[in-house]
Amino acid sequence: MRSGFAVSFNQPNLSTVATWNRNGIIFANESILGVMRSDIVIDTKNLVYILSEEKKRIFVWHNNSINPTQNISANFGDLKSIFVTTNGDIYVSAHLTQGSTFIMRWISETNAFTLACKFSYQCDDIFIDIDDNIYCSMSSGNVVFKRNLKSPKNQIVVAGMNGPGSDSNQLIYPCGIFVDVNFDLFVADSGNNRIQLFLFGETNAITVAGRQSTRPTIELYMPTGITLDAKKYLFIVEEYYNRIVGEGPCGFRCLIGCYEGDTESRQRLYPYSMSFDSLGNIFHTDSRNNRIIKYQLTEISSGE
Repeated sequence: MRSGFAVSFNQPNLSTVATWNRNGIIFANESILGVMRSDIVIDTKNLVYILSEEKKRIFVWHNNSINPTQNISANFGDLKSIFVTTNGDIYVSAHLTQGSTFIMRWISETNAFTLACKFSYQCDDIFIDIDDNIYCSMSSGNVVFKRNLKSPKNQIVVAGMNGPGSDSNQLIYPCGIFVDVNFDLFVADSGNNRIQLFLFGETNAITVAGRQSTRPTIELYMPTGITLDAKKYLFIVEEYYNRIVGEGPCGFRCLIGCYEGDTESRQRLYPYSMSFDSLGNIFHTDSRNNRIIKYQLTEISSGE
């Protein structure tokens, strides 16, 4: 694995027995966010970025502030996904009624938006790798596209080469995506109830979680979000199973919304995406209740 490359998001070095307080804290509610079913991003400075679909705004929290300290107008269409780069620039996917998606870049030095590139379908999630390639997962097209932001004219298919299906080169309703520093692509293949790993340059994936996986795994139901920690263990959000699961050396385990008999807690949650802060706390969007929930890490390790 490559090392020494700066990324804009947190990948905490968690203990293999890390646990989180099952009683989440409401970080932001509907009165601030309005109706929302979109991303949350936390950068390495612990700035929290949240899209509001209803209010057409990006809300930013600094240094654990109670209320947003920035409120950026983003009235471009149906806001869906957000990504923040190491220099503080913000990329937002805005789906238009004609069917295409504009990727708008908010430049931190000028506090203004500019068009970065376009995609032919709605981007359910976007991700930018360390070489300034932007990836767009398109659930309606069952593919993941990639463009280079330095020369964004050409888009190429990097996952889902053979139409919708369950083969290793196919996807159904892909949602969350993650690209590591080796340019390996992880896809939450929601319609196939699995997580697919496309090694760099490969069009046939390895199933690393869920249905058809050869690894110690867990049954998934429509995963929508995915991230990795410092040890490259997977953390998966299942919107329709109301939980978050995490990987370790012995396979997967439930982290949030998975306690026996805790059906009331699970019914209250509808997690869509998640992000870590630098301390390893988990923040996730709750799309049913239009809020952000924070779960504090209770078992801490400096590394094993």
